[in-house]
Amino acid sequence: MDDVIRINDQWYVLAGSSRADDRTRALKQDETFALFDRYGDIQHIGIGEQGLYHAGTRYLSHFELSVDQRRPLLLNSGVHRENRLLTVDLTTPDLYRDERLVLPKGTLHIFRAKLLWQGVEYEHLRVTNFGQDTAELSLDLAFAADYADIFEVRGMRRPRRGRMLPTRLDRRSVRLGYRGLDGVTRETRIEFSRPPDRLSEQQAGFDLRLEPHAQADLYISVGCLTGSAGEPPLDYAEALAEAERACEAERRQAPRLFSSNEQFNDWINRSAADLDMLVTQTPEGPYPYAGIPWFSTAFGRDGLITALQTLWLQPGLARGVLSLLAATQAREDDPERDAEPGKILHEMRQGEMAALGEIPFDRYYGTIDATPLFVMLAGEYLRRTGDLDFIRALWPAIDAALGWMAGPGDPDGDGFLEYRQRSAKGLVQQGWKDSNDSIFHADGRPARGPIALCEVQGYAYRAWRLGAEMAAHLGLNDQASLLSQRARRLRQRFDQAFWCEDIGSYAIALDGDKQPCRVPASNAGHALYCGIAEPERAEVVARTLLSPAAFSGWGVRTIAAGVSRYNPMSYHNGSIWPHDNAIIAAGLARYDFKEAALRILTALFNASIFVDINRLPELFCGFDRLPGQGPTLYPVACSPQAWAAGSVFMLLQAVLGLSFAMGKPQIRFQHPRLPDYIERLRIEGLRIGDAEIDLRLRRHENDVGINILRKTGDIEVTVVV
Repeated sequence: MDDVIRINDQWYVLAGSSRADDRTRALKQDETFALFDRYGDIQHIGIGEQGLYHAGTRYLSHFELSVDQRRPLLLNSGVHRENRLLTVDLTTPDLYRDERLVLPKGTLHIFRAKLLWQGVEYEHLRVTNFGQDTAELSLDLAFAADYADIFEVRGMRRPRRGRMLPTRLDRRSVRLGYRGLDGVTRETRIEFSRPPDRLSEQQAGFDLRLEPHAQADLYISVGCLTGSAGEPPLDYAEALAEAERACEAERRQAPRLFSSNEQFNDWINRSAADLDMLVTQTPEGPYPYAGIPWFSTAFGRDGLITALQTLWLQPGLARGVLSLLAATQAREDDPERDAEPGKILHEMRQGEMAALGEIPFDRYYGTIDATPLFVMLAGEYLRRTGDLDFIRALWPAIDAALGWMAGPGDPDGDGFLEYRQRSAKGLVQQGWKDSNDSIFHADGRPARGPIALCEVQGYAYRAWRLGAEMAAHLGLNDQASLLSQRARRLRQRFDQAFWCEDIGSYAIALDGDKQPCRVPASNAGHALYCGIAEPERAEVVARTLLSPAAFSGWGVRTIAAGVSRYNPMSYHNGSIWPHDNAIIAAGLARYDFKEAALRILTALFNASIFVDINRLPELFCGFDRLPGQGPTLYPVACSPQAWAAGSVFMLLQAVLGLSFAMGKPQIRFQHPRLPDYIERLRIEGLRIGDAEIDLRLRRHENDVGINILRKTGDIEVTVVV
């Protein structure tokens, strides 16, 4: 048991664990996602999150393969780099009949391949006999569907549920169904490429007879149907071909990054594939769903930060995020949803519980930061692309967001954005650290609202500044002047109210009495990212963030060790979040603390080497780094998570000092640096408007050399060393 540790009677899995059955495998395509164990099965183990989900509901809660009533032996399992296909290699254990060995282990090879496409899970099962004798065996598939809402899977109990419908059996198919309290019929349709030899409401059995070196193939589809009958499934080969064509089209459009370090490339490639998988095509454009399993839907904050992380590479994603959030922007006051006119969405849910109002999250607006982040992203998008026509079309939503910031978002008119819970079912804490106990005073007392968060004032400052830029470009000069004044006043007031010399940082928040919560926290790094900090304050904050109490060796903790509520296993009070660290690194780089930014990049890179398939999870525990051990995993972290996947791209942009200029298309590198384990970095297919460029970067001792390998269109590159 060297791969787990015990703390206070709880067990935590080390990221370096090599056990074959302690990892789930995730697939997602648009509104459908699935979590399997490494055998390719769905079992009710652990916290019971495995399953096939569609639009917020679990359509398959059990799906397990057995051979002669025995579980096969696992040889290998993996999701292909593009996250389109899960492949599993299995073999048979020793099989006995009447206490006689009839098939020695390792005789048969069982191959499984799974993919999701347009609301259907497709599977290819192939059994090959590598023995010298004819093999006879039974292949059985057990299945069940509970139609649990994702919030039920997370642990919420419902006083009433809908009713299960009678199972319908056909020669080659099974139909499971459920009629929800919302009046919607949901159906799971399981179809087999050949008629089973045995078929019941819970299991399908196939009798196989395989000559030496012969093989048998079975194809299975599991469709998730809502309401109407839906289209018949494709055959496996057609579905795989369509998925591969879509993947290839995405690859052709996306810029490519290559470094001289193959392990770093593994992290880049996995992160890019995870983002591709999490992006869902909506009527308004592409949107990165937050994470699997709990957050596979549109979240305002998560989508905005992910778009900021990847804006330099994929501005089209930012455009999709802005378009969807503008379309769902609150237009009326609704306390039950924490909604106010101009406010940007927190999360949007489908499923039975959302439709019935058992949760307020069909469209929920309980977030203080999504609205200024929306304005920030719009301004950064304009700087990146020069697409003034899009900003002009978006301006009514931007103007409404700015109006909310100046009005309901600042109810006492003191210039700070602050929040208080209005919905009884909504969130108590409404920043990114939204655990109930995440905002507190130095002695551990919970902060009483309304609460003004440190990082949110940074977002607001940046939003006022970029709002002024956009207004000026649109010819709204009076409004631009007003917004600039708001930014200047906020920066001055922020320093006076939030700076705490005794902790060497900004307070995490002001409480309802305007008293600072004097807690050294990662939030201050977000203030650096937005440029609200005075330079002399930034230098002190940088030292605090990289101090041993705050920096574990794997990254910056959410709060520093030694603080009253510090717990390295908590969700927000001592853990390490990759996206948080990427924003901190970008903030440090803004004030030219590149060495500090490189330390954070290196810490997360080292973590990516230890974690399964180089995929950084939503968060991990904040224990100090120990020699020869990986980071300690947080038990229920989402993996993949969009803003964790986007972190590597923001980190690279930060250490390279990479930015863009409007007017004549220009790429700028401000004091670029690369870590000592990356000698070379190639950026291919980077686009600005109609221009495209390939760059080669080479590390030197104190700077980075940059060469243009290919250029089409009008584009400049400038470097400040």
